[in-house]
Amino acid sequence: MLVREYTMSLDQYFRHWQPIRTNLLATIDKFSDRELAYVPFPGSRSVGQIIRHIANTEDGWFRYVVMQEAREWPPEFTAAAYPTVAATKVLLNRIHDHTMIYLSDWDCADLERPIATPWGDTFTLGWIIWHVMEHEIHHRGELSLILGLMGREGLNV
Repeated sequence: MLVREYTMSLDQYFRHWQPIRTNLLATIDKFSDRELAYVPFPGSRSVGQIIRHIANTEDGWFRYVVMQEAREWPPEFTAAAYPTVAATKVLLNRIHDHTMIYLSDWDCADLERPIATPWGDTFTLGWIIWHVMEHEIHHRGELSLILGLMGREGLNV
């Protein structure tokens, strides 16, 4: 009897990242271009900085640490380069699409693959993926809270 082993690719395993991303983009759509500059309290990031920070973190962890395509952690994306809600969404999608294409080449056995960071720590690929996803969820909630502080409905999922 022939038994075929099924291996699941990482993009299949982390398919639930897509609804997280969809809800992030829906939350971002609730802001106007002008509101990207809104700072909820002194010393905090603006709405636009939070969105660009989500993209920067994913880009840094994957392109710099995991894929080693960049020579250093990418600099923060600027408001001048991404001044509108539409532009920030294009940025987020560009970075995320690159990540998901990369993950499609690996399977679940690779989750335990150690990744040495340029700063001397070692994490598994699985830890890095979960860390980046959790980071996105955290800031998605922050953006939803900011909408509430502005008297508007945030994410309701």
